[in-house]
Amino acid sequence: MKGTLKHLFIKEAHKAPMVPVQTAEAITLKGLKGDVAFGKNRRQVLLIEQEALDEFDLVPGIVRENGVTQGVVLAGLPKGSTVQLGSVVLEVTMDCDPCPFMETIRVGLEKAMDGRRGTLFRVLEGGTMSVGDPVSVTPHAPSP
Repeated sequence: MKGTLKHLFIKEAHKAPMVPVQTAEAITLKGLKGDVAFGKNRRQVLLIEQEALDEFDLVPGIVRENGVTQGVVLAGLPKGSTVQLGSVVLEVTMDCDPCPFMETIRVGLEKAMDGRRGTLFRVLEGGTMSVGDPVSVTPHAPSP
């Protein structure tokens, strides 16, 4: 699967506005430099598909995602799958469950976005990611 990175955001502090950026530095096993999730283990980077935002009539950045992809399916990818954005390689840690914050955007959105809230990753290989970078997905095949 091939797609494109359409938007990129840094969250400088909890509850602070998302800051749109053209590039972000991903540090191996740490996350995005300058992001509040930097140094966390499983929740370093949150990506969501533009198609999901369109389905729920949401603007990029509103669900506090770090990146918006288009043309690839991320939701439901098995843990251990990888996504390459430019030179950066991310590993799926889990789907992001909708939280009560979704209700501040629109009543009923938390339930409606179940399974579509985005996917959480950790940085396997650091580097620079930029808006417009190609995005490729390698699903992890669980061992028998």
